Amino acid sequence: MNYIGSKLKLCQGFLPITIKSVCGEDLSEKVFCDIFAGTGIVGRTFKTSVKKVISNDVEYYSYVLNKNYIENHREIKDKKERIEELNFLPLTNNGFIYKNYCLGGNGERQYFSDENGKRIDSIRMKIEEWKNTNQISDNMYYFLLCSLLECADKVANTASVYGAYLKKLKKSAQKELVLEPAEYELNDNEHQVYNIDANELIKKIDGDILYLDPPYNARQYGANYHLLNTIAEYKPFEPHGKTGLRKYIRSKYCSANSVKTEFENLIRNAQFKYIFLSYNNEGLMSVEDVKTIMSKYGRYGLVQTDYQRFKADSNRFNKADSTVEYLHILEKS
Repeated sequence: MNYIGSKLKLCQGFLPITIKSVCGEDLSEKVFCDIFAGTGIVGRTFKTSVKKVISNDVEYYSYVLNKNYIENHREIKDKKERIEELNFLPLTNNGFIYKNYCLGGNGERQYFSDENGKRIDSIRMKIEEWKNTNQISDNMYYFLLCSLLECADKVANTASVYGAYLKKLKKSAQKELVLEPAEYELNDNEHQVYNIDANELIKKIDGDILYLDPPYNARQYGANYHLLNTIAEYKPFEPHGKTGLRKYIRSKYCSANSVKTEFENLIRNAQFKYIFLSYNNEGLMSVEDVKTIMSKYGRYGLVQTDYQRFKADSNRFNKADSTVEYLHILEKS
């Protein structure tokens, strides 16, 4: 998924190399927590090399992704057959997505083509029916739901985020949604996934390595990805305004007035030996803000790398669009 703040590229070298240089090459007995998990790419990177991953995000779509990619760790039978059945369902005209987020449904919003909106509804309703009639396990439920979210995102008629839709269907949005399996890494270890406020969860868990990737600025993820939450939860509500927003959680990490207090509370309550914070040079907290807070609780260090800034149009990347990604390190005393 094209995701604001994605750490996919950082996970291809910089992040695991740095963490192992601090914590040791062998992480097999370590408990690793990714407490602002997003799409779960960081937890997925460490899933097969640590004893246990604890993954959390306050957004429900993220919870669904991580229930599949992190918590699912054994093979699920009949995955292929279920995917095939969902791909050949008759389309419904009575679903929530078609009625509220397609032109044919309400004549206003165009987040999806009419056909794809109907297809999303048909698949989503069948997955829920299977769950409610005990035809599928929880593991299968989140596997199928994760697969739907990712494939729906690929045909969304947006400039990557869901703050607005495009007036005309772009090429990728004209393609037919085909459900593809969201395959996950297999291993022998149990993992845990949560869907609560990070500052509340931190009081209830402990481990060895805590990775922090909170929102950097005023962008609220609940607003930018509201439609993924709508598909994931699939509960009726009255969409608000031109963009069809739902009520969403407003993170205190997105406010200059509250971010430093919230961050320090998180660090203070963390029962982890090593804490790593990803943050960039355009964040609400400065490097000095972070250093001042983290230094109170142990030995502090800092490494950095250049990173490409997120843009809705991937063709607009150039050298001037890079930003500095900081990795703040704390060995807590």
